[in-house]
Amino acid sequence: MKEEIEKVSPKEIEKRSFEIITQELEEQGIVLTGIEAPVIKRCIHTSADFDYAKNLLFSERAVEKALQALREGACIVTDTQMAYSGINKKRLSEYGGEVYCFMSDEDVAEKAIREKTTRAAASMEKACLLDKELIFAIGNAPTALIRLCELIREGRISPRLVIAVPVGFVNVISSKEMVLTLESVPYIISQGRKGGSNIAACICNALIYQL
Repeated sequence: MKEEIEKVSPKEIEKRSFEIITQELEEQGIVLTGIEAPVIKRCIHTSADFDYAKNLLFSERAVEKALQALREGACIVTDTQMAYSGINKKRLSEYGGEVYCFMSDEDVAEKAIREKTTRAAASMEKACLLDKELIFAIGNAPTALIRLCELIREGRISPRLVIAVPVGFVNVISSKEMVLTLESVPYIISQGRKGGSNIAACICNALIYQL
């Protein structure tokens, strides 16, 4: 079936997209409310996948706590350069926050080789050295999420939020389930295999745009 082309100005494209998302959700009997709604809708907008209306899991007051952390200048640590690139750093900097990704750092690569682990896992250990309030956005590597959970349990780091949305088939679901066992750590999780660096970045942006 040929789709009719709409004449929409660049400024109206995103607005129209979110209107379509809201309409199609309502047709499915789903009405999103509260401060979680913009996060869910932006994930759908980024992926064109309406499954995110059902598979995103929020801990109690996760968004509220994340917004408070960002207002207080919390920084974001990601596990990929793609997620790093996708986060609105200019908007975040207005509140004193920065975005970090250590995956390409030489010392992280050397540590991974020396300890026979992945750079993603080693990058989480480097994040522990930051003397800042942190939000972690993991969209690609289950090994990063697993090591982060271990570091939290060891008391070496206490994130203000964990965005756990790695994508794939190996250790993806089990790494997300590890986050559920953590006490007193707010989280946003994409249940199942779906996720990705683009989803990690868009969740960060959905939070930042609510400030």
